[in-house]
Amino acid sequence: MFTGIVEGVGEVTAAEPAGAGRRLVVAPGTVDIADLNAGDSILVNGACLTTVTAGGEGRLRFDLSAETLECTTLGGLAGGDRVNLEKALLPTTRLGGHLVSGHVDGVGQVLQRRPEGEYERLRIRVPAALGKYFAGKGSVCLDGVSLTVNGVSGDEVDLMLIPHTLQVTNLARLKAGDRVNVEVDLVARYLERLLQAQGPDCAGGPGGIGDPRSTGQ
Repeated sequence: MFTGIVEGVGEVTAAEPAGAGRRLVVAPGTVDIADLNAGDSILVNGACLTTVTAGGEGRLRFDLSAETLECTTLGGLAGGDRVNLEKALLPTTRLGGHLVSGHVDGVGQVLQRRPEGEYERLRIRVPAALGKYFAGKGSVCLDGVSLTVNGVSGDEVDLMLIPHTLQVTNLARLKAGDRVNVEVDLVARYLERLLQAQGPDCAGGPGGIGDPRSTGQ
């Protein structure tokens, strides 16, 4: 599990074909990888990846499966690209963002970015099937960064990037047309599943959560 609070920005030093997938090598920048071992999980631009090797020559190496390449933007990475990095949670870690699994739900596209004082307003289009998971003041993980949703209109989502986010993540590079990894809030995903499993009674019918009798009112 992760929080969406980026620990540092790394740089891709190699991205090469490896069978049906790709091998990705990343220089971790300011992220301390001394405590990492092969098999540990790291969030790379919002995707949870398993380290093949860690620490050797100050590099992280990952094998990307065909599914990862299909479902995320990682297949488009090349040498010199910068990626957001976060190590997995420890029991003592402050949960400063929101719970993030690193399982990318879809790829969105930046529609617009415009400055508003010291801030940057970002509008993205998410896959139509994901629009229902967004709500104003809710959370989303965008390329590994925990952000608050400002507003939603169908499959278009408004976000505000604060100066700190622009300084410590790679979101400062985003421009209209760019593709981004999107993970919806875990609570929204599991709530939908729970309601589906419970059937129509949970939709406000007799005895359901919308019926006053269900709360003793």
